[in-house]
Formats: sequence, structure tokens, C-alpha cells
Amino acid sequence: MKALVFTGPGVVELQDAPEPEVGAGEVLVHVAASGICGSELHGVKRPGFRTPPLIMGHEFTGHTDDGRPVVINPILSCGACDLCAQGQPNICRNRQIIGIHRPGGYAERVAVPTASVIPLPDGIDPTAAAIIEPLANAVHAWRLAGHPAGARVAIIGAGAIGLTCLHTAHTGKAASIHVADRSPERLATAARLGATTTGTELTGEYDVIFDAVGAPATREQSVAHLRPGGVTVWLGLADPAAAFDAADLVRTEKRVLGSFAYTGTDFAAAIDLVSGWDLTWVDSYPLDEGAGIFTQLMHGQALPIKALLTPESR
Repeated sequence: MKALVFTGPGVVELQDAPEPEVGAGEVLVHVAASGICGSELHGVKRPGFRTPPLIMGHEFTGHTDDGRPVVINPILSCGACDLCAQGQPNICRNRQIIGIHRPGGYAERVAVPTASVIPLPDGIDPTAAAIIEPLANAVHAWRLAGHPAGARVAIIGAGAIGLTCLHTAHTGKAASIHVADRSPERLATAARLGATTTGTELTGEYDVIFDAVGAPATREQSVAHLRPGGVTVWLGLADPAAAFDAADLVRTEKRVLGSFAYTGTDFAAAIDLVSGWDLTWVDSYPLDEGAGIFTQLMHGQALPIKALLTPESR
């Protein structure tokens, strides 16, 4: 079968890969669409969390041998530790992730643990289904922020995670939503999808800020523009460093929360939210073109906000 393989620093290649071996407690999934995530672009440029050779892809949907449409929850927790018992499998100390610790969805077929295979309701097409995983991240972040209906919300970054945060805040009845990004095209998309205001920087103060970039400058902004007692939620992973005024954090009782992935409840909520959403900002490409589009995105040379890879044989 064809697969897009991470083979070394900065390199992904389309290869002929062995057919997946389906073990006990696993299901063969025929991939319909698999999203390219910013974390994968960063991970290929700076290997460490992901080790080549690897078939990546943790945002994917497809169907089983009997034709059932499914979406994959790629978080594999141990199910037995204190965190799993507390309903926090996403931060299980022994967690693994499909597409990082085992082969993922950048292939025609993949073997997936049965517990990770979620049946899809009728009528959800592959494009919408492939957005469920990033949308679940936004649902989780909104929940960590306290479901702040009526809040003044700001979102830094109008990539896929930023736009899913926008959708979640909009459906969660935020009073206003400001989206900041350097790209005029992305800001125009955010405005079309329901942002109250847009701009290249944050101005004023907000009750809740979501940083969907994760650079030192954006983390600094996310703290500086919070009202006293406000909360910023960090989802972005662009850079490990942070640059902000820690003394201001203390004196004004601002809160910074890290948000990683989602729980099963968040994932189920994302399935309910994705149906009927405007996804014209998502572009699909054949898996055969995956190496080229991935490399362009990695070097900032391509414009799609969200790229999906679609194997031709399904």
C-alpha cells in the first residue's frame, strides 16, 4: 500500500509500505482523509517526540471492512492509572498517540485499537469527519476555561486550531470574539466564520484568551491582554519557550492553563459540533501529492489553512 513516511529531519516521502498487521483487539481502517497538523510540521523539522521512520497522521477518518464510517480517537491511555481514573486520559503518564508512537493515517490502511474507533452518525462527509480531532482540542480548551458564556474572548492564531476555537466560542455564546493573525487571508476567513473583530495584534483586555500558536511573543500577548483574574489557555506548540511578566501574573491573579488534546467526552461533543459547519477553508489533496504539500506547509510556502490527504483507493 501507499504511505507517506517521515524518514528523517525535514523529510517525508511517499513509499510502498507493508500492509498493516491487524492484531487482537484491533480493526483495519481504510483511510478516507487525514489532516496535516501543525504539530507534525514542527515535529518533522525538529525530530524528538516523533522518531523516523514513521507513518504519521493522528487526525483521520475512514471506514471498516464492512463499510462502517468511523473517526479515530488517537489517544491511547493505560486506563488503569490515577489520571485515567479521574477522567483525564489525555494526560495519562503512559499514554501513546496513533501517528506518533505507532503508525497513523497517512496511508491507505491502518490497524487501530478497537477502543479508538468511533462510529460516525449518518451524513457526515470525510472532510467534516477529519476536522473532529482538532475540534475536540478546542472543545477541551473551552471546557478548561470554564465554558465562559458571555465572556470577551480573544484567539491568537487563525489556523485550524484557532478557527475551531472560534467555532467553539461562537457556539458557546461568547459575548465577543477577537481573532489575531498576521495573514489577511486567514483573518478574512475568521471574520466569515463569526469573529466579531480581527487584527494583527491584540488590543485592550479580554476575559479569556486562547493561544493557538505557542510562540514566546504570543504567550506574552496572551498574558498581557488578560483582565485581572482572567484566564489564558495555551494550545499552541510552536516553541517550548515562554516570555511573559510573571510578577504581573501574581499581582493580578491571572491564570495560565495548558490544554493538551481532549477526553472522550470532548471528542463526542466535537462530533456533534462539526455537522453543518462551514469548512470551505479546508483543502484536500491526493496522498500521492502528500510529500509536496507537506514540505510546502513545513516551509510556509502553501496557503491552505487546513490540508487533508486523501488516499485514492478506499
